[in-house]
Amino acid sequence: MNTDLKTILIVDDSPKDVELTIAALSEKNLANLVVVAEDGVEALDYLHKRGKFAGYRNGNPAVILLDIKMPRMNGIEVLKYIRTDPKFKFIPVIMVTSSGEEKDLVESYKLGANSYVVKPVDIVQFIEAIKALGQYWAVINQLPPSIM
Repeated sequence: MNTDLKTILIVDDSPKDVELTIAALSEKNLANLVVVAEDGVEALDYLHKRGKFAGYRNGNPAVILLDIKMPRMNGIEVLKYIRTDPKFKFIPVIMVTSSGEEKDLVESYKLGANSYVVKPVDIVQFIEAIKALGQYWAVINQLPPSIM
């Protein structure tokens, strides 16, 4: 098993949800570096190491926690881009969103999302869901060597 800790990329425009997500990951004692992109444009900047992420050299993230409803570029558009680029198409993408709309769920899976989690309204449920996601996708899941 590869023990190198990879980055967790959180793409979410809600500072409150980002704070809760980071707190939940910390509670699980995940030592992975967490990077936050505030919208889809910043997510692509991170993946391409440009803009405010130009100095990052950590390679591809272990997992992307991707919100759907964001300004400038939404999560569906980001997912579509990631799955069509050979450098990024195998990165696990977890849609973590407040959207319980069936069309968003279906479109996410059609485009290759690895999982779809509706943000629970209850804070305790939200924290437990993020802990489980982080543990599995950032620590347990094995990625193909081509994206490391």
